[in-house]
Amino acid sequence: MSFFKLSTGETAAASTTFEMGGGDIEPIPKNTNVLAAVEEAKISEYQGEQTINLKWRVLKPEAYAKRVIFQKIKCWDTDKEKADKAVQMLAAIDANCGGKLMKSGAEPTDMGLQSALLNKPMVLNLQVWAIDDKKGNWIKSVSPAKAQAKAAPVVVEDDLEETLPF
Repeated sequence: MSFFKLSTGETAAASTTFEMGGGDIEPIPKNTNVLAAVEEAKISEYQGEQTINLKWRVLKPEAYAKRVIFQKIKCWDTDKEKADKAVQMLAAIDANCGGKLMKSGAEPTDMGLQSALLNKPMVLNLQVWAIDDKKGNWIKSVSPAKAQAKAAPVVVEDDLEETLPF
């Protein structure tokens, strides 16, 4: 049996072009609260800049379940104010996950991030960024998962356009 035999019994077409289909997914509306958990955490470097990269998986509400949100936390930014905000965001995420990173007091490692942050649900408040023809979500704030139980996710429609300084 050939690897290129399809489930229909036919052989895959030997063509130089193919389109998978699908399409663009609209971002989750701004000011939406979702319940999500980190499923990947690692330190990356790009063009000399080190960042903590988190991959969040949305759990609730059902309308957005299984969607993915990527977050870059720039704890080593050369702008000290931005670095401080990033460290505060990481500390809040860590606190919602039990506080292992803060207790250690050490600079995070890939292994430390993974053992401290993975699979611990919390509420994210999402915003929308737009650059040229592209749009996506960014995480404005995090809060304990208990906050999700008290109130259903709220979507607030707002006509104000936000500009992001990046």
